Amino acid sequence: MPLLVNGARVDLARPTGDMIRAHPHLEEKAKLLRSQPAQTVEPKGLLYVQQREFAVTTPKDGSVSILGSDDATTCHIVVLRHTGSGATCLTHCDGSDTEAEVSLIMSSVKSFSSSTGCGRLEVHLVGGFNDDRQLSQKLTNQLLRAFDLQPEDVHLVTFCVTELNDREEQDIHFPIIYGIAVNVKTAEIFPATFPVKGPDEDLRSAHTLTGAPLTNIYDAKTEQLRIGPYFWGPFPHVDFWLEQDDAQILQNLSTSPLAEPPHFVSHIRSTLTFLKEHPFPSRSLFPDRKPRIYKKNEEGLWEQVCSDKI
Repeated sequence: MPLLVNGARVDLARPTGDMIRAHPHLEEKAKLLRSQPAQTVEPKGLLYVQQREFAVTTPKDGSVSILGSDDATTCHIVVLRHTGSGATCLTHCDGSDTEAEVSLIMSSVKSFSSSTGCGRLEVHLVGGFNDDRQLSQKLTNQLLRAFDLQPEDVHLVTFCVTELNDREEQDIHFPIIYGIAVNVKTAEIFPATFPVKGPDEDLRSAHTLTGAPLTNIYDAKTEQLRIGPYFWGPFPHVDFWLEQDDAQILQNLSTSPLAEPPHFVSHIRSTLTFLKEHPFPSRSLFPDRKPRIYKKNEEGLWEQVCSDKI
């Protein structure tokens, strides 16, 4: 069975505006979520998920209590949760391969829920806005369609995307919510910002910028964050891009130049610099072809561990 709202199948042949009007509680819930100020989530107990990454864990996890992601403009952040097992997945989708990505996160959550007799799969979609190129709306439609194709019932619980996450200021549109977090113990979802987006922020961003597919970064059974091994070749025209001024980088390397957070350009420059410094990560970063592995220490912060200790 497919995507359901209040037990009824969503009619994807009609515009999303019709769905919102048919289910006013979705709009009310989006309004409530938008009205909450973004909470600053500190690194303790946090697993930060970057674009084209996902992570899944359960309430039994002794290391991670919060999954989160931000800096979503046209991107959408998806939370999929099984109410019986509490298994929770968070991913940051950009529309690169939505159908395959949804299948991947469905499998990841079901793998922690197979022995649970009761409960249901619930999905929460947040992000996007009324952008000029309508990339947000396209991604919203892709996600709804992809969940509707699943053999299992998936219940749409939160729908705060595109037109329901849009604000206008001097004829320019912006997202209202750029980031969210989910508490895997309580299932609470809330707008959030993250001062620390690591570990290995530049490495993970470089992986995305070089065209990586959606990647699982966490092993909930061992409570380990696993980064890589990642491989790419020299980034095309990296020197050219690093020579450009901020306006050129914003205009050419963003899907929504007018709506990006203020640190977007510095983040891209940092990632490009990393790519220039590591044109062949197989030599400089992953010579032994093993992932960089992190575990939470006693302070609840990520600490790299040697692979031979595992």
